[in-house]
Amino acid sequence: MTSSNIPSLTPAPLSRRHFLKTSVAAGTVAAMHFPGVLAQAKPPIKAVILGIGGRGGGAGQNFLQACKEVGVEGQIVAVADIFPGQARRGREAFGVPDERCFSGFDAYLKALEVPGVNYAILAAPPGFRPAHFKACVEHGVHIFTEKPVAVDGPGCRIMYAAAEEAKRKDLKVAAGTQRRHQPSYLETIKRLQDGAVGEVVSLRAYWVNGGPIWHRGDKGDSPLERQIFNWYHYIWLSGDHIVEQHVHNLDVCNWVMGNQHPARCWGMGARQQLEGKSGEIWDNFAVEYEYPNGVRMFSYCGQIKRQWSSVSEAVHGTKGWANPGGSIHPKDGPMWRFRGDRPVDPYVQEHVDLLNAILKNGDLNEAAQVTDSTLTAILGREAAYSGRGLEWDEVLNSKFMYGPELLYTDASKMKFGDFRTLKPPMPSLFDSLKTPPMVPVA
Repeated sequence: MTSSNIPSLTPAPLSRRHFLKTSVAAGTVAAMHFPGVLAQAKPPIKAVILGIGGRGGGAGQNFLQACKEVGVEGQIVAVADIFPGQARRGREAFGVPDERCFSGFDAYLKALEVPGVNYAILAAPPGFRPAHFKACVEHGVHIFTEKPVAVDGPGCRIMYAAAEEAKRKDLKVAAGTQRRHQPSYLETIKRLQDGAVGEVVSLRAYWVNGGPIWHRGDKGDSPLERQIFNWYHYIWLSGDHIVEQHVHNLDVCNWVMGNQHPARCWGMGARQQLEGKSGEIWDNFAVEYEYPNGVRMFSYCGQIKRQWSSVSEAVHGTKGWANPGGSIHPKDGPMWRFRGDRPVDPYVQEHVDLLNAILKNGDLNEAAQVTDSTLTAILGREAAYSGRGLEWDEVLNSKFMYGPELLYTDASKMKFGDFRTLKPPMPSLFDSLKTPPMVPVA
């Protein structure tokens, strides 16, 4: 398959503000509420897990622990995974009956149709997130979604529209950006936004590992099956590690900036230590972002063997600097450090916050903000891949779909079979935003 006949979406160009304003048609759709929520303080929570790999299984345990913390009855009543062997983990880990351990591309719909389901945990590979999120909104269930929530512009547009529909249905949504639920970050960033270091001048974001990411090898009878089995190494499934992992740090920087997102960026990167292994992704990125007010954010992430590593963020202001994870260093005056009580595990706390929002009808919908942070990461990736500076709206409105076309229209109808493998991106030779896209196929 050549780049000229790769399937694409062709929506009219739009800004994110205009997109959010016009994406939901007028009218009223009945919201999903718990029956008798006022009379019954803590109705039972019946959850499904969509994607029960390592993170899905972990998130299921986090959910059950959160139910204990809140004091509400919680159950995992169904699980869904593309692979039958993974789906069977629902029985082993959570006692889900065999008939509710669904497998196949349509498994997520079968799980959502189990009677009484009112909570969904989304943990399949990120490329499937828009389809799964949209289906959850259509079924009227509250949602915990792992990050990131898309891998390209078309997927982000699905997410923004579904986020607005979730808001209109009064569905509660929490995202797996757990720093947003961590007391040290909450207190420090509140102080920063109150002026603890003066006006923000610049930010730094790091997810720099000291070793390579896992690689599962090539297992499966078709290209699509082999890619999904080894999903981290294919752009349409993971978004590359700048999107799948570094999104955490980029999200913190957007949060510090008052939940703004960058307007543009430029960057670079390489595929060095993955050379010779199957897959498309890079193993390091360095990106410079610019926010609408001119503030720069310097982003570094990598998955290569090295002596130095760091997973952190930093904020520099006119009156000092800070680590938003818990310390502030004024130019004049003593350093402040967060010394709160030992918090609940943030992976549990994000479910606690979601459960409390459901039970108390609180205002919690993190879908748009995690989509902003996901698109921030995609913006940096595409700038580095192409070797040119890019604007936010250019990436939001991109027509190229990294995944199979059915992924964006009806993922339940996908089947194992052939699918292209891209050549690892080479700047000046790769540009998914061109018309037609310059995306060499291996």
